[in-house]
Amino acid sequence: MTDDLAQMPVIDVDTHWTEPPDLWTSRAPAKFRDRTLRVQRNDDGVEQWVIEDGDVMGQVGYCSIRPDGSKSQAQIAFDTFDEVHPGAIDVVPRLDYMDENGLTIQIVYPNILGFAGHLVMGIKDEEHRAFCSTAYNDAGAEMQKESGGRLFPQAMIPFWDLPASIKELERSQDQLGLTGIILPDSTDIWGLPPLGDVHWDPLWDAIQARNIPINFHIGGGAAPPLLWGPYPPGRMFAAYSTMLQMANLVCITNVIFSGLLDRFPRLKFVSVESGVGWLPHLLESLEYQFDENGVTDLALRPSEYFRRNIYGSYWFEQDLSNAVERLGEDNIMFETDFPHATCLYPSVKESLHASVKSLEPSAQRKILYETAAKVYQLEVPGLG
Repeated sequence: MTDDLAQMPVIDVDTHWTEPPDLWTSRAPAKFRDRTLRVQRNDDGVEQWVIEDGDVMGQVGYCSIRPDGSKSQAQIAFDTFDEVHPGAIDVVPRLDYMDENGLTIQIVYPNILGFAGHLVMGIKDEEHRAFCSTAYNDAGAEMQKESGGRLFPQAMIPFWDLPASIKELERSQDQLGLTGIILPDSTDIWGLPPLGDVHWDPLWDAIQARNIPINFHIGGGAAPPLLWGPYPPGRMFAAYSTMLQMANLVCITNVIFSGLLDRFPRLKFVSVESGVGWLPHLLESLEYQFDENGVTDLALRPSEYFRRNIYGSYWFEQDLSNAVERLGEDNIMFETDFPHATCLYPSVKESLHASVKSLEPSAQRKILYETAAKVYQLEVPGLG
């Protein structure tokens, strides 16, 4: 480990929030207070998020790190909030965790409403659905402020309502100071046009004007991956997690071939928690198919769109040299996936150093903080 690498700032572009139990109830107007997202204990003593008349949304938070710092790889969620590492929930212990692991800034994604906020579509009442999104953004802005510019939750927008989406985008930026948005990567399951359709152009135009990133987090698609049958839990989650990563291949291919990037050449898309080792293969395939199928109606080649508009993030990969050589060093960012079962903890520093130690310092700086600071428009503490 070089001295430069040991002292280098690190922006972690994929972490999650185990939302506190009163996030929605404390912000709800009277008409939603008894219906909105809240925590109830079931007959087995498991604390669950419920909504409306008791519809179960999930366990308290997808976290596998305990308060004592030990990690459970056999559970993706604990049964009660008392079992969850406080840094998954609250700002001060989160900052302590970051300091212990050499992390300067974290980008933060939701849990209970889905990593892309898409599970909000299970709420039938559109007004209540919109409240659940905006309340999350309000809480995220409070987290960001309390962190002193070290935690940056990404905004949910009411994508089922285009004018409301643009309004919430503007509010999340101008009033709340949030730095990007999350979107599901497919919308047709809800009867909405696909994201490449001109229906969405007013939203893309508003996003492009503000130079903020669109985050496509794995698991944010409408259809889950298909397993061949019931597997034991460990096998099931191992297979499912990898399939979710590869699902972003479909998303990136659509971003490139939809024509969207010709209409909006300054958009920034981030493929979150999908790794980067498979991206050279994807681009090689897209380039080959582009030529062999005689594509002539796009302004750029697939690799050119990727380098101009798309960014990937990695965490478990231990040697980035091949990805950097084939993709370049400007489109790769680092993440830890805290506090999920597959996160790097407790070997954050070791994994980070192993992944970039063979690279030149200029590439290390880009991957560990410079590119993320540019994409999310962040000021890095200590750099002036």
